[in-house]
Amino acid sequence: MESVVVVDDDETFTRLLETMLTLEGYRPVAVTRPDRIVATLRREHPALVLMDIHVGDWDTVAVLRELRDDKDLRTVPVIMTSGMDRGRECLDAGADAFVLKPFRPSQLMAKIRELQRPAERNGTPSSHSPPS
Repeated sequence: MESVVVVDDDETFTRLLETMLTLEGYRPVAVTRPDRIVATLRREHPALVLMDIHVGDWDTVAVLRELRDDKDLRTVPVIMTSGMDRGRECLDAGADAFVLKPFRPSQLMAKIRELQRPAERNGTPSSHSPPS
C-alpha cells in the first residue's frame, strides 16, 4: 500500500483526509510539524505529499523549495492546499498542483490520480518505494 504524507496542523481536517485516503487504498501518514517533513519523507518514500501552506507559524512554500532542491526528494509529487488562492506562488515554487480549500473529496482524489506516475498506474513499483 502506497503512503501519502499529509502535512497539516488542523487535526479535524487531517483526520478527514486520513479517512478518505484509507478508503481509496492509501496509507496516510500525518505530519503536523514542518521541521519533521523531510525526515518523514525520507523514511516513508511516499507516493505523494499533500501539504497545507500554513502549518503552525511556518509558510511551507519554503519547505517545498527545500524538497525541490533535494536530489532524493525532488521527484515526489506535491499537492499544496490553502484557503487562500496562492496557487501561482506554489506552482512557481515547484508544486505539482494546488487545490484551493474548501474542496470536494472527489476533486482532491482526481488530482492525486492525475499525479500518479505512469509506471505506478501500470503496476511497476515507484522510484520512491522502499527497497525490498
